[in-house]
Amino acid sequence: MTSNPMTNTRVYEGCVITDAPMTVAGTVNKSIALLAIVVLTACVTWFLAYAGFGDKTYALMITGCIGGFVLALIAAFKPQHSKPLSIGYAAFEGLALGGISAVMNIMYPGIVVQAVFATFCSMFVVLLLFKARIIRATEGFRSTIIGATITIAIAYGLSLILNLFHIPALSNAINSNSLLGIGLTAVIAIIACLNFILDFDFIERGVEQGAPKYLEWYGALSMLVTLIWLYIEILRLLAKLNSRRS
Repeated sequence: MTSNPMTNTRVYEGCVITDAPMTVAGTVNKSIALLAIVVLTACVTWFLAYAGFGDKTYALMITGCIGGFVLALIAAFKPQHSKPLSIGYAAFEGLALGGISAVMNIMYPGIVVQAVFATFCSMFVVLLLFKARIIRATEGFRSTIIGATITIAIAYGLSLILNLFHIPALSNAINSNSLLGIGLTAVIAIIACLNFILDFDFIERGVEQGAPKYLEWYGALSMLVTLIWLYIEILRLLAKLNSRRS
């Protein structure tokens, strides 16, 4: 999972300032609502996995991954429809995360709690650094993070394509529990975490410019995409570390 193209401030262009502009509180409330949807739908595949319904769990996981990707892509180009698209995205991604988390937790008991804790701690630390202006979303920072994110997306996409042709070299390097594989996952997790700076900056600019109320859903969706990506990378990192101990 990679970061999203949604933090491009071009979405503000052509927006009409209304009497009910975008607010930070409104965006936070919508983020909490979306997160709640993720948790609720994640419970479905989590319990299916623990109940032994492997085929159904896998089918719902794949459906969730594909559905979430499609809806996020549409939202990036249709921000005015962010509310239904973000709700649908949260529901689909919950199905994917519930199954993935259950499988990992069965293999390494307790790993999901650790991953959730590390994910939210990372997000709040980055938020504090952003609010203290220790890390700023300068053009140079933005270009670096976006470039790194695109590179990661290409690498993941290429590894999937190569796997279809039975060329697993790149996939093995990315998924390996070797020191190289662990190092790569750690770097990717850091890149994912730094994407929060772009999300926070995007929301802050929207509020300052009096952007339309519907962009609260857009900003909330943007943060959720980054949060899910970071959680997956931390989960993968912990799984690799645990596999080396066993």
